[in-house]
Amino acid sequence: MMTKTERIAPAGILGFPVAPFDRHDNLDVKALEKNIQFLIDEGLTSIFIGCGSGEFHALAPFEYQTMVETALAVSKGKVPVYTGVGGSITNALQLAQLSEKLGADGYLILPPYLIEPEQEGLYDYLSTIISSTELNAIVYKRDNCVLTLNTLQRLVEYNQLAGLKDGLGNMDLNIELTQTIGERLRWLNGMPMAEVTMPAYVNLGFTAYSSAISNYIPHISAMFYEALLNQNKALLNDLYRDVILPINRIRKQRKGYAVSLIKAGMEIVGLPVGTKVRPPLIPVEKEHYKELELILKTAFEKYPKQKPKRMEEAIHESN
Repeated sequence: MMTKTERIAPAGILGFPVAPFDRHDNLDVKALEKNIQFLIDEGLTSIFIGCGSGEFHALAPFEYQTMVETALAVSKGKVPVYTGVGGSITNALQLAQLSEKLGADGYLILPPYLIEPEQEGLYDYLSTIISSTELNAIVYKRDNCVLTLNTLQRLVEYNQLAGLKDGLGNMDLNIELTQTIGERLRWLNGMPMAEVTMPAYVNLGFTAYSSAISNYIPHISAMFYEALLNQNKALLNDLYRDVILPINRIRKQRKGYAVSLIKAGMEIVGLPVGTKVRPPLIPVEKEHYKELELILKTAFEKYPKQKPKRMEEAIHESN
């Protein structure tokens, strides 16, 4: 595990566990443990707990703390653990400080709720959170948190800032940021179904991405990323045609499927997290569930699971 003084955010495929709920709508800690252990066993480079796929918006404070404690207990220092922090500035600061107290490696700063701020307001919001602890901080650029080059240049003066995750998809802006800031930050692709866009991102210096499908078919994520780094175009085309694009088409059918489709996929492959999501998210409809079943059947038949390889190894081999 990286020490906090290295200030390097994780590379490779990042693990974002879900928040499993039982039939009484209580957090299912045992299911969460299995989710996290599965991601670690499958070679993902880090755990990001209590973020978007973990239904950050819907968690009670005690549930959030339980999820962080669970991630740290299961990981046992094998991989870095990052938390999601956000909401009001007071809430974000409390979560950042709690993350530090519990022993997390860093946190992902989620976009501020509702407000569409000016750049100076964003700078104040982010710099206050970043400087509040000694943990590594990653800024999530999307929605209400779109940074200009000038704002990011001011933020990188804080040693704690270790990375920027992009969920906006503005490639003009991405080029300006990456080519100006360079290796001072680690660049993370946080677009929905990031495998779809990763070929465009990797050439800009993005060496990490969050993969929704890694929660249920991490061997496909690993196979895809290794093929991308090694420029295996034939395999990439096959994976896009048979697995990635079909799943992405389902994901785009309904708002909120970015989370609920993950749980559906996990249930299909036998991971006991259930399919319950909290409002305003909706569960996957039966028709789409059946379509996902067929895609996953193809995925396991045509692309059998192999021994997982740490993403750092794949990146090293491609260089």
